[in-house]
Amino acid sequence: MTAAPAPWTERPVEVGLVGAGPWARAMHARVLAAGPETRLAAVWARRTEAAREAAAPYAAHVAADFEALLDHCEAVAFAVPPAVQAELAPLAAKRGKDLLLEKPLGPDLTAARRVADAVAEAGVVSQLVLTKRFHPATRAFLESAHSFEATGARSCYLHGAFLQGEFATGWRLEHGALLDLGPHLLDLLDAAVGPVAAVRATGDPRRWVELTCEHENGAVSQASLSGSVAVPRALTRVELFGAGEPLVYDTAGLDHEECWPVLRRDFATAVRTRTPTAVDAGRGLYLQSLLDRVVYG
Repeated sequence: MTAAPAPWTERPVEVGLVGAGPWARAMHARVLAAGPETRLAAVWARRTEAAREAAAPYAAHVAADFEALLDHCEAVAFAVPPAVQAELAPLAAKRGKDLLLEKPLGPDLTAARRVADAVAEAGVVSQLVLTKRFHPATRAFLESAHSFEATGARSCYLHGAFLQGEFATGWRLEHGALLDLGPHLLDLLDAAVGPVAAVRATGDPRRWVELTCEHENGAVSQASLSGSVAVPRALTRVELFGAGEPLVYDTAGLDHEECWPVLRRDFATAVRTRTPTAVDAGRGLYLQSLLDRVVYG
């Protein structure tokens, strides 16, 4: 029996990219242009020269403004600060464009809700770039976690990118690790241990913050977050503890390049089949609501 052709085989998804900064160049433009599921159709940024530099390696159109970008694509990927995404993503949704969104959805819960509501009202496909969710090792861990009765968990996401370099940018330095790294780790804990009911925090998100999560099933988890510590490489680790042997997820030996083909394929499949994704704008709003409910002390 011949397998059905992939939904993008005859027509890759034409994606317009908003943003031309380090993350836009290193991930979005490169990955979307690699195909075959997607094609980088256009790039727009508030600095035209930056957009031109991001588009040039892939012969993508350089849009004169945001409206012109929407005219050149069927889906939009965002690689901009949260406040900019929250401003523009609802406009793209109203134009019927499917969305590849960064986390967090917005700088605060109100802005995030505007994005999620616009997606729901327009009925467009959305997918959140929770990078680790698209690695096969992460999916294997979460599958195992579904049958693991965790009494407690501890986790961390630590790196030094806020100390210097291209990613030591305004919104990250202002809000710190909670808004930038928090969605990743809370997503993993929520998916692996169970829905989070309450979150308490101590520390300073711009230096080091420690979260204690109480889960609906009674389990308790800890999460250490910092973007301002000198470590040789980013550390992401989740350990589940219960009556049996611990279940451990550690990204130390993982190649993050394995995430991108999965992310691209999942998004293209969702767009072509009109199937909701597991990590969509609704998931982004839920994670932002957890961040909004963090109580210090």
